[in-house]
Amino acid sequence: MYFFRDDLADYAQSYRTQFILGYCSTYIFMQTFMIPGTIFMSLLAGALFGVIKGIFLVVFNATAGASSCYFLSKLIGRPLVTWLWPERLRFFQSEIGKRKDKLLNYMLFLRITPTLPNLFINLASPIVDIPFHTFFLATVIGLIPASYITVRAGLALGDLKSVKDLYDFKTLSVLFLIGSILIFPTLLKRKRIYE
Repeated sequence: MYFFRDDLADYAQSYRTQFILGYCSTYIFMQTFMIPGTIFMSLLAGALFGVIKGIFLVVFNATAGASSCYFLSKLIGRPLVTWLWPERLRFFQSEIGKRKDKLLNYMLFLRITPTLPNLFINLASPIVDIPFHTFFLATVIGLIPASYITVRAGLALGDLKSVKDLYDFKTLSVLFLIGSILIFPTLLKRKRIYE
């Protein structure tokens, strides 16, 4: 694995533009058509590009792929989603109806937590009339914590001795900071309501 990563890193360095275009095209295609394996693409981004560039690439590609999936579902997805997940779709529609005024916060919550799978969110969002700008913003912001973890894991794969090594103090501190920033607007709104 270590030698393969070095060879791939050399190739990515020698043919940088072609490699990044190929990487982005593959990631977006996989995300658009719900092909499993994007987690490995995220790990690869960490191993080859480092944390900052890796997070940028993963969030960009995952958002572009999720957006493509959203529009594809808007065109032809209703029968498929209704057939595959009828009860889940009804539940999602009722939850969206209850939270129309706080839709961005709810979508952020869904993106950050594993309450509903991202595949379902991507396919069902246009069907339950979630505006694209809300979907897009929640996707960009909501994917950052998970992207940070997977990209960092990819960076550390060569040095990893146990899973506990992924969750050191620095990683947990950054995740806590990201979570606090994401929750702050909700807490601020609640405070205004009760005043």
